[in-house]
Amino acid sequence: MLTVQPLAGEAASPYIDALARLRIEVFREFPYLYDGDMDYERRYLNAFRQAPDSLLVLVLDEEEVVGASTALPLEHETANIRQPLEEAGYDARKVFYFGESVLRKGYRGQGLGVRFFEERERRARQLGRFDTLAFCAVVRPAGHPLRPEGYRPLDGFWRKRGFAPTDRHCYISWQDLDEDKETPKPLRFWIKNLEP
Repeated sequence: MLTVQPLAGEAASPYIDALARLRIEVFREFPYLYDGDMDYERRYLNAFRQAPDSLLVLVLDEEEVVGASTALPLEHETANIRQPLEEAGYDARKVFYFGESVLRKGYRGQGLGVRFFEERERRARQLGRFDTLAFCAVVRPAGHPLRPEGYRPLDGFWRKRGFAPTDRHCYISWQDLDEDKETPKPLRFWIKNLEP
């Protein structure tokens, strides 16, 4: 029995370690190829949890965390993520930023990805001060050596949710599975205007 549970602030605290492990598991897959670290994950998730008006959408299979999605006002994100949109004229106080969506393989294809987008947009509308939704996704070359056979990017899924790609990028550093140190990765912003 799957439960989708939107949580805010301190209500997310009991799930931090389970979320850290899930992020490491899912982000090892292409296109992120992230060689994860629990200490980094705990710091990241605690900073997110403490941000005002943040949202965590959990998917629980009984008591087990099998999926999660996050969002928060862009003004509470790090400068490297805020800056590309601010330079393009966006007001960070009016942008609701969608963080990651992670879902264990066996639970995909059941509409939970759509639900993640719906819950985060619902939260932005409830807060009532946002005119833009945004997220960013890593950009990998088509010929990347670790790209799996038959890999399909999520561009079509995101477009169906009303998002469009921009020419704005941010850079986040992490260590890929085939690297021996962190390197900066480009992530493209996708934007949706939040109509009243």
